[in-house]
Amino acid sequence: MEMNLAMSYTGMKILGLNIISVAFLLGNSVTLRASVTGPVPSDGNGPASQVCQQCCQGPAAIPGIPGLPGPAGPMGPYGEPGPKGDAGQQGESGPIGPLGERGAPGNTGSKGDDGIGLPGKIGPRGIPGLVGTTGMTGVKGQKGEPGETPDDSNQRVAFTVVRTSPSASSTSHDTRLPFQETETLLPGTSFDLETGTFTCYMPGTYVFTFSVLKKYGTSLTVHLVKNNDKVVSTYSNGDSSRDQLSASAVLVLQRADTVYLTIHGTANSHSSYHHTSFSGFLLYPE
Repeated sequence: MEMNLAMSYTGMKILGLNIISVAFLLGNSVTLRASVTGPVPSDGNGPASQVCQQCCQGPAAIPGIPGLPGPAGPMGPYGEPGPKGDAGQQGESGPIGPLGERGAPGNTGSKGDDGIGLPGKIGPRGIPGLVGTTGMTGVKGQKGEPGETPDDSNQRVAFTVVRTSPSASSTSHDTRLPFQETETLLPGTSFDLETGTFTCYMPGTYVFTFSVLKKYGTSLTVHLVKNNDKVVSTYSNGDSSRDQLSASAVLVLQRADTVYLTIHGTANSHSSYHHTSFSGFLLYPE
C-alpha cells in the first residue's frame, strides 16, 4: 500500500511539471506571433527572409523529463563459440610427502582348525653290511643289560615257554630250570630259554604261573624266584606217582628285575605233550 501511494505522488508531480512546461511554451508562441503581424516585404532571398529567420526562432525550450525505461527487448541470438585455447604445459610433479605415522596393530584373528598332516615318505633302505668270513668259534660273552624302550602304557608283555626234553635233575635248590620252545612271546618280551629267565623292561604288575611234572618214583621241589628271592614253592615226595606241581603269583616289577624257576629233584616232560611250562604277562603298567 505504501508503494502505491508513493507511485501516485510521483505521477502527480510529473503531471504538474508537464502542465507548467506546456504553459510556458504557449506563452512564448503568443509573443512570437505578435512580433510578426506587420507586413514584411518579400523578394525571395531579401530582407523578408532575414527578418523571418530572426523573428521566428525562439529561445531553446527546457528539456523535458526523461521518460520511463521501456520494457526489455527480446534476447538476441547466441554468438558463435570462440576458438579453443592452446593446452598449457603439464606442471612438474611435486615432492613426495613425508611418511605417515604407523597405524595401530589389528585385532588377532581366531585360531584355525587343526590340520591333518599326510604321512611322510618312507626313507630309502640302508646299504646292507658286509658279511664276515667264518672264523674260529669265540668265547661266549656275558649277557648284556636290557635295552631301553619308549614309555608306552599300551605296550603288552606276555610269554609261555615249554620243555621238550624228557627230564631235568638237580641236587641244589638254586638250579634254574631251562626251556626249549616258546608257545607265546609277544614282540619286545625278553625271555632267555637257556636259563629260563624273564627280564622286565616295562615296570608294572605281572602275573606268573607254572606247571611242572615230577618224574615217577622221585621227589621234586619247584621255586618261583624274583631276583634270587624265592616267592612261592611247591613240593612232592618220592612215592611212585607222577605229580603235577603248579602255582601262581602276582609280582610288582621294576626295570631289569628277573623272574625264573629253580628245581631240586627231577622234572619230567615230553616232546609232544609239554607237561612242564612257565607263563607270565603284564597286568597293569606302572
